[in-house]
Amino acid sequence: METVSVNKFRDNLKKLVEQSVSRHEPLRVSRRSGQDFVVMSAEDWEREQETLYVLQNSSLMRQLAESAKTHAERNGYTPTKEQMDEITGI
Repeated sequence: METVSVNKFRDNLKKLVEQSVSRHEPLRVSRRSGQDFVVMSAEDWEREQETLYVLQNSSLMRQLAESAKTHAERNGYTPTKEQMDEITGI
């Protein structure tokens, strides 16, 4: 994660925010007399929150592990033609 001073951040606010959003990379802003803070897009923040939720949910993690095991044992899953039609809405 790139780090910039709060002064550089203030002087280049628009450019640095746009860069962080477009690259999907958080930006750490350091302050001499206070705690650092991070700038990131709302979309990236929401994705991070969803990931944390899944990682903290033992039931979902068990389901993911079982799904990965089943996928590996069966060399993947191939839906039937009827299932594909339902998936694609045809």
